[in-house]
Amino acid sequence: MEFVPYGRQSIDPADIDAVVEVLRSDFLTQGPAIARFEKALGEAVGADHCLAVSSATAALHIACLALDVGPGDLVWTSPVSFVASSNCALYCGADVDFVDICPETYNMSATALEAKLEQAKAEGRLPKVVIPVHLCGLPCDMAAIGALARTYGFKVIEDASHAVGGHDGNAPVGACAHSDITVFSFHPVKIITTGEGGAATTQDADLAQRLNLLRSHGITRDQNLMTKAPDGPWYYQQVDLGFNYRITDMQAALGLSQLARLDTFVSRRHELADRYDDRLSALPLVLPKRSARTRSALHLYVVQLREDRHVAKHRQIFEALRASGIGVNLHYIPIYLQPYYEKLGFRPGHCPQAEDYYARSISIPMFHGMTFDQQDRVIEALADALA
Repeated sequence: MEFVPYGRQSIDPADIDAVVEVLRSDFLTQGPAIARFEKALGEAVGADHCLAVSSATAALHIACLALDVGPGDLVWTSPVSFVASSNCALYCGADVDFVDICPETYNMSATALEAKLEQAKAEGRLPKVVIPVHLCGLPCDMAAIGALARTYGFKVIEDASHAVGGHDGNAPVGACAHSDITVFSFHPVKIITTGEGGAATTQDADLAQRLNLLRSHGITRDQNLMTKAPDGPWYYQQVDLGFNYRITDMQAALGLSQLARLDTFVSRRHELADRYDDRLSALPLVLPKRSARTRSALHLYVVQLREDRHVAKHRQIFEALRASGIGVNLHYIPIYLQPYYEKLGFRPGHCPQAEDYYARSISIPMFHGMTFDQQDRVIEALADALA
């Protein structure tokens, strides 16, 4: 029985040739492919500055640092995300909290955010940074979040790990129309891959300069950033405390080749999603919402069990699908329910909508190379499990 994974990278001969070309060159780590990838990605998403790094987690970390997040600061994010979305603030010594999700989009609720901001202002404890997460590739309501940022004075980092190739209706995700920095992931199950890797985009030249320093040990060869004249042509200075968060030329070459097929990848995901929408509509499921105004990158296709029919059988249905060779997954357990966060004082009930989502959601397979036969197997297995 063929196993159908929930996600899988798509590698073609052009990708392999691009990596082999780097392997045969003089540069394996830091070389010209990185600059080409950054330029192409920045142009694709409409950002003036793009910096490729070793992972989206690394990008989130240095994005927080570039915005001067530190001890005593507060960062808010969505509870329904991978733990990196909040861990990045803890790395900086800041405190974290979570804003509940919209039950229809599964993204951070702008209404819940506004209510939480009003309360935080009254208590004198507003966040320094808010990190909305474009779950499944669907853009958050960034216009509303951006308006709140201007009113309450916080900075915004878009966690677009799922959303390269998405569009908010006015600009591509990554253009930072309502944010300071956007972060992407290029893990193998994402829309495009560099193996491991990520990127940060921004329209702010000063932030880009800070991100550039932080991704490479805080070291510069730019005389304009040095504290004294160079001792010679070999000279460099460490002017900040940075990290080894650099991407390699091999990864960048793969990313550049993949980026050429970004529209193809996203279009195929929409074709599969349309087919799921049609063939699952008769089952007792809540199907994901898609807006005519925005374009989701459709990294994931998440179905929810109907509360009145199957919520008590969540695990049973999940295990039945796995037993049928369908690689379902669950994205995600609310972050604050993790043991580490419980030690920080978080308890069940903190974000009721997020917990309801967790109790009913299953991510079913969705990837560019998925065939209609594989999709039909998923649909049949899901119908059998629900019967």
